[in-house]
Amino acid sequence: MKLTVIGHWGGYPKVGEASSGYLLEHNGFKLLVDCGSAVLSQLQYYLKPTDLDAVIVSHYHPDHVADIGVFQHALLIGKYTDGFSGNIPIYGHQEDQAGFTALTYKSITTGVAYMGDEPLHIGPFQIEFIKTIHPVPCYAMRIKAGSKTLIYTADTAYFPELVDFSQDGDLLLCESNYYKDMKKSAFNHMTSDQAGQLAQLANVKQLVLTHLPHFGDYEQLMSEAKEKYSGDTILASSGLILTI
Repeated sequence: MKLTVIGHWGGYPKVGEASSGYLLEHNGFKLLVDCGSAVLSQLQYYLKPTDLDAVIVSHYHPDHVADIGVFQHALLIGKYTDGFSGNIPIYGHQEDQAGFTALTYKSITTGVAYMGDEPLHIGPFQIEFIKTIHPVPCYAMRIKAGSKTLIYTADTAYFPELVDFSQDGDLLLCESNYYKDMKKSAFNHMTSDQAGQLAQLANVKQLVLTHLPHFGDYEQLMSEAKEKYSGDTILASSGLILTI
């Protein structure tokens, strides 16, 4: 399984970069996980939008779905410029009906509902879900392809059930929107040391910090996570490619 970080910022993208978006590839199948602000622009460094096989979104906050509309426009224009004739499924939950409805556009994309308590198969990927602690319904994902497993926390405060959900994952793509001394602010997101704690207790092989804050020293973010986690820890960055 190949992971390419398309965007990794929380809230809004830094100049020339993107908020949440991650490209997963396995056996030629291309799945985009979340499609936040500026993701479509950054995605085109790696492939044409019409080359995607499917998209899945964790929730409907703009930093995770802002580029769904322009992605749909790109496919529509692709009908005339590239002869695109497909209909790409976009998977999302139905707990925000307006958000889910927007996933369907003409004959270009179709919204497909996933259920948080049922596994989902998309191409070579098997995905399990757990509802997170966030102001709107949001789902973390356990994504398996072949013998490898990636855990994507999406947006969430720390909660103990995430440990079992993430257990023995090969890679934990974990949000770290706050530093460890900001727990009083971290009602709906994780701190750096909580990300490290989750990785350690879940016995994952690698921790990637993402959904990064727009302030502070990112080396501090790393060192605080490493206080709790003894394994390999890296910061997400635009264009980071990892083979799992």
